[in-house]
Amino acid sequence: MPTEIDAKPLEKIEAELREGMSLAKCRKCGCMKEALDSLSNSLKELDGTSGNAFSRSLSQWQSQMEPIKYACLGCEYCYPAVALNEFTKAFPDAAPTDALNCAFDVKEQVWPAVPGEYRVLCKSGECPVAISTLASPELTDRIAELNPEEICIVGKTETENIGIDKLIKNTVTNKAIRFLVLAGTDPKGHKPGQTILSLSANGIDEKMRVVGSEGKRPFLRNVTKDEIESFRRQVEVIDLIGCEDVETILDRTKDLPMTTTTYEPEAEDAKVKCNCSHCSDEANVGGSMEVPTIQAKEPSRIQMDKAGYFVILPLPEKGIISVEHYSYDDKLLRTIEGKDARSLYWTIIENNWVTQLSHAAYLGKELAKAELSLVHSFKYVQDGA
Repeated sequence: MPTEIDAKPLEKIEAELREGMSLAKCRKCGCMKEALDSLSNSLKELDGTSGNAFSRSLSQWQSQMEPIKYACLGCEYCYPAVALNEFTKAFPDAAPTDALNCAFDVKEQVWPAVPGEYRVLCKSGECPVAISTLASPELTDRIAELNPEEICIVGKTETENIGIDKLIKNTVTNKAIRFLVLAGTDPKGHKPGQTILSLSANGIDEKMRVVGSEGKRPFLRNVTKDEIESFRRQVEVIDLIGCEDVETILDRTKDLPMTTTTYEPEAEDAKVKCNCSHCSDEANVGGSMEVPTIQAKEPSRIQMDKAGYFVILPLPEKGIISVEHYSYDDKLLRTIEGKDARSLYWTIIENNWVTQLSHAAYLGKELAKAELSLVHSFKYVQDGA
């Protein structure tokens, strides 16, 4: 039975998409294409003339999309993300979702269990505080330089799905962690910080979506329901979102009970706002005659590799590079590890895990950078396609 449609929410959703489609970057972005396709499919569950009009607008915008140049730009304000969030709130029964089944390959007897861009500060691994700096990686470095004794681990969390999956895995595999401090900038499109607060307060629904999240895709695909509930019981979340003042953050952590025994949080003491003067409450790319010389130029179109995408993580403490291979619905397919770029890209090519020449070239470039970061001890940052 189709859901009866209400025209009013559709007006706001349509306004967000129209604003986004007026921007060249959105017409080339996988985020916008995914939103338009998802909403078009979801409208089949709705009924009413307003839905028909909205469907025509969607079809027009789909025809205006240009060849996809990037999967996601990570914009501070993401129009398709806001539109999808509004649709989900207005029509929860018709909300777009995907199959939710997989898990990370967690290494037993090793902590942190899942690799990522973080700094482990507590040698014993038994300190009770973890800090997520959300989309402020430089804040991670500033905190790590001070090496505060109560901090076990500090690192960024930039997405409302895979990023939180990893955070949960690394938390529930270390029972000493009793507090999770959220600080730094919370990107408006993905909202990982707000999603973690919602997860702590509300949990997940039957589709593994974080209840109350304002993120674009707050589906936790790589953790189990038991792990999520264990995470919610284990840690008290301290809300310092928007704060980038290290002194304020560390002063707050020093007020927490420094114990590794089970902590029972008291009501009303988890939510603390920063209010420091440095911070904002709002989370805020000539040759010879015989042989022609061809001038390189930006590609007119980039085709996304149907085989998926890769996340590259140098692990200097192990002297290896870890490469995570994901499908475009963010499902982890496999992890490949190696000591150098050559062995890694040959393994990937020989197994047909990359099918586009442009993607293979990009992968070789990024793996070479990652290898150099191990050799010369500089921080590796993965470029977009």
